[in-house]
Amino acid sequence: MSRHEESEDERIESPAPENHVAIGEVIEFARIYNLSHKLDIFRKASLSIQGDALLEDVPPITDHETAAILGETKSKWRQPLLMYLTVVATALGAMGQGWAQTSMNGANLYFPKAFDLDADTPRNNLILGLINSGIYLSNGLLGAWLVAPLNGRLGRRGAVFSATLVSLLANIGGALTQNWQQLLFFRLVLGCALGIISSTLNVFAAECVPAAIRGGLAVSWQMFCAFGIFVGFVANVAVYDFGPNTWRLQLAGPFLSTIPLLTIIYICPESPAWYLKHGNRYDLAFSSLARLRNTELQAAREVYINYLQRPEKVSTHPSYLQQVVQLATIPRIRRATLAAYTVMISQQLCGINIISFYSSTIFADSNFSTFGALVASTVFGFVNFVGAFPAVWTMDTLGRRSLLLLTLPFMAITMLAAGLSFSVPNHNPAHLWLLATMIYLFCAEYSPGMGPVPAAYTAEVFPLSHREIGVSSAVAVTNIWAAALSLTFPALLSTLGSQGAFVLYALLNLIALGLVFFFVPETRLKTLEELDEVFSIPTRRFVAYQVTEYLPWWVRRYVLRRKKVELKPLEGSGVYQELYQDEE
Repeated sequence: MSRHEESEDERIESPAPENHVAIGEVIEFARIYNLSHKLDIFRKASLSIQGDALLEDVPPITDHETAAILGETKSKWRQPLLMYLTVVATALGAMGQGWAQTSMNGANLYFPKAFDLDADTPRNNLILGLINSGIYLSNGLLGAWLVAPLNGRLGRRGAVFSATLVSLLANIGGALTQNWQQLLFFRLVLGCALGIISSTLNVFAAECVPAAIRGGLAVSWQMFCAFGIFVGFVANVAVYDFGPNTWRLQLAGPFLSTIPLLTIIYICPESPAWYLKHGNRYDLAFSSLARLRNTELQAAREVYINYLQRPEKVSTHPSYLQQVVQLATIPRIRRATLAAYTVMISQQLCGINIISFYSSTIFADSNFSTFGALVASTVFGFVNFVGAFPAVWTMDTLGRRSLLLLTLPFMAITMLAAGLSFSVPNHNPAHLWLLATMIYLFCAEYSPGMGPVPAAYTAEVFPLSHREIGVSSAVAVTNIWAAALSLTFPALLSTLGSQGAFVLYALLNLIALGLVFFFVPETRLKTLEELDEVFSIPTRRFVAYQVTEYLPWWVRRYVLRRKKVELKPLEGSGVYQELYQDEE
């Protein structure tokens, strides 16, 4: 949903001379969309977004309503409990995904022996790669593509509830399997469910949270995915000595996060934007948003601004396949797709999911004991979780793009150093300490940048008309890449060795840096509707600007230390109709 941002001098627009016409439009809006019983609220809303009078001079807005509107910038974190409950739902979904990853991390030390897959053969490496990549593979090939139809039929809440129930059953089913084929089946089912949960919850949060704190709260996905990874590692350590059933307990653990999610998602209101997309139900959108904001006036302002900003178009409903095609054929959407796919692919290129899945194996191969490998991985999970906290503040101050450009070079350096640590003999304690330290530093650099940015960025860049299909397709892309990397990593370790694998991922971090630099625009503090202007800029023009303006400015500013050098801004057309131009 959009929101109106007040200027720093706390002034808003005053009634225009032809205000009676504007009020007439409000009355007509209220009549058409079954909001006549809230006409007074919407009249206040229309008055509060006009002209340049002081807010307190616009009657009949109360002092409480005035304070709430001004507090949108001054006290932006003061929000209703129910709004934060939507964030808790997102956090629980993220926690379940992170825990599902690390449950397999610990189980990798046990289940191969139980299913006679512990011999280092090409067949066994392929099977282990399939099982480890199963949740990514099914997510990318099927789960993510079910998001749009399920959201359309069941709503955001219904889709999450159904997928969470499937996730609960898949976690338990995986723990009860009797052969590797059954385990692979349940991991594939779990991946489909997690794909629906992750895509839907990220969109759900982006649509419910005010723009001023959307970036900070969007970090909750990565933060609690990292927390789930940490909890999973703790659980792995807690049950590491339970005999032949250890891996079963580890795989069953993530079902614990699904139970509270089933309850909370039922309590949360439906996304206001979903009501607007499916039938222009402004009345239901207002009712939902009123529960997510401090006052009804704030909800009315957002709903009415959204109504005013939506372009007049013939009401058409493209088919699912047409929407998929339009991701590449409509320029404004194509640019958002390119940017979203870039950040998602870059997240996989950096190598974090390989460490999440195989850190226990990597530490064990470096002469850590089984218990020591699990403890070392637990520390990795803790660093991953704590490192995400700075992004709560920096996401909306430094910005999404800036966080990636700042952290990726250091991630490449620490990944390279981790690889070079294998040059030190295994029996030398320096090898163990250097490897662990570099992995932890890599994780600390990943957590505030490449960790939270992709999910937050992808959830906000697409217009409402293509939001579900855009986000789900981006999630599909990242999961297909994750599946490919996880599937090939055992063979990569066998071929290149640990050192070669780490050096390769150091180079991939540099490739990710280049992709972000050329194809990812900044979206900081933009409402979901204002992003239309960001993506009105043709790709060729954006790339040329990075090379001819931004890069020279950066060198003069930070290398040559010329403090007063100014950067020429890159501006879009500001006209929505021009977003559909054919220029690239």
